[in-house]
Amino acid sequence: MTTTAQQGTTRRTPAWCLVGRGTREAVTVVELDADGSELETRDVPSAQWPEHVRHAEEEAGPRWVWSDTATWYPRLLAAGVTVSRCHDLRLIHVILRHSQLVGDAGRLREATAWDAPIDQALEEPARGATLFDLDDSSRSGGVPHALEEARAEFARQRTATDGAADPGRLRLLLAAESAGALVAAELHAAGIPWDVAEHDRILTEALGPRPGTGQTPSRMAEAAAEVRTALGDPMLGIDSPPKLLRALHRAEIDVESTSQWELMEHDHPAIDPLLRYKKMSRLLAANGWAWLEEWVEEGRYRPVYVPGGVVTGRWAASGGGALQIPRQLRPALRADAGWRLVSADVSQLEPRVLAAMSGDRAMAEAGADRDLYSGIVDAGVVETRQEAKVGVLGALYGGTTGDSGRVVPRLRRNFPEAMRLVDDAAATGERGGTVSTWLGRSSPAPEAEWTRAQTGANLPDAAAREQERARRAARDRGRFTRNFVVQGTAAEWALSWLAALRLALARFEPVPETDAATASGPVFAARAHLVFFLHDEVIVHAPAAQAEAAASAILSSADAAGRLLFPGSVVDFPLDLTITERSPTK
Repeated sequence: MTTTAQQGTTRRTPAWCLVGRGTREAVTVVELDADGSELETRDVPSAQWPEHVRHAEEEAGPRWVWSDTATWYPRLLAAGVTVSRCHDLRLIHVILRHSQLVGDAGRLREATAWDAPIDQALEEPARGATLFDLDDSSRSGGVPHALEEARAEFARQRTATDGAADPGRLRLLLAAESAGALVAAELHAAGIPWDVAEHDRILTEALGPRPGTGQTPSRMAEAAAEVRTALGDPMLGIDSPPKLLRALHRAEIDVESTSQWELMEHDHPAIDPLLRYKKMSRLLAANGWAWLEEWVEEGRYRPVYVPGGVVTGRWAASGGGALQIPRQLRPALRADAGWRLVSADVSQLEPRVLAAMSGDRAMAEAGADRDLYSGIVDAGVVETRQEAKVGVLGALYGGTTGDSGRVVPRLRRNFPEAMRLVDDAAATGERGGTVSTWLGRSSPAPEAEWTRAQTGANLPDAAAREQERARRAARDRGRFTRNFVVQGTAAEWALSWLAALRLALARFEPVPETDAATASGPVFAARAHLVFFLHDEVIVHAPAAQAEAAASAILSSADAAGRLLFPGSVVDFPLDLTITERSPTK
């Protein structure tokens, strides 16, 4: 062991623990105080690493600084060890490198190994590899894990954050992003309780009995036969878009593609069975029997979440499709015997975030203690809830035609501050500028090709076609930046909600071993824990005796997230909450 602490002096409690690969057999841990001054450095044998972390958590609860949560944390969870806080260098590098709040970010602006794409960085660890399985390069997916590289990056990040225009706000974002990384790893470790028999029943009901290898389920085959008959082509390859499109044209069905929305506009005997076939085909491909065998084991579905996988800060998934589970499969999400599923989703999260960001009191009052869309109707802005919903979504996503184009001007008159915020964001994007979320995540700069197109369209000899193409591209970017500021801030609210809820659930007392959900693993088998997250929805798997307490924790954590991001705001974030044994379809 190497130490920088002087003998005979009182040991100071570390605020940070920077970790990195020292040798193949050891992890090097550097303890730092709140100012970043080094207190002690030690090499921990890899076999003792989980126990070292457990002891440090009990003694000091430091913030662990590591290259990549998805690489470092799974081994700790497998050993029954959790950490309360971390600083994920990879995720935070991405935020700081692009944030408008950061002025001179120094080398953070340069392309380095820390810019490895998130899905690439997660590729090996997410499917079971750990830090100690990696080769001597001490990297996975291009992300550095060696101590000195982590130390240098941490120093750059602290300098960038300390010098930011609003360091307090930015630090909140960085903490929330890192907490999200811990949650993602824990969700994978605990898994979603999954009823294989129910899943098989749903598939059989929708598609027919499971077919043999290479065969088509019976209901799909029947729908395909109806399509071929209706189109007069008994040998039609329905799964081939070009062949299907030609057959549709021969039947005088004038479509430019085989998309569901375009097909629905036509009245022909082939349309209904074709839409049924396409729906069944999607279910079979995305969540059929092959998916069940690959992703569900011992009653748990363990998808791979990717925090920050979308530029707005929303999560993505690199395996298992957790963010695209179809409604009809929700009943397969079933609590263990003696446990409950506590589900909650936020009502109209993004419009409420817009009201809070903009300080638009009229919009806040429209959603106070009630459905916001109904409140807009009660305020006399529109006549129906559907109109209100279409109009608000048009405001968020830049809808300018149809019902959106008709309702949005009314929203501008009644909610001027809210509409000004998104209109200004759109105008900035159309000019090629970048915008930022409430806490400081900034949109990416336009690509060089976009900039060249805009420049060329302003030249005296620019063709009308080039000018129109540039205007269309500018509008597209404006719609992106319009939504970025709201969707990204909603993601920040959700991360804050998750972080608070995670810590609240960690304080629950364990249940007796006989009542444990053993498939959830050593950390989560004996207490309520998060099992699912989707943008504005969470599901907690809780012992029946803890279900009500878990529901209270969900509610109080949502309230805390609102007060943390928008102190003093009158905007509330109401939840639809249920306690059930089986997840209902939504």
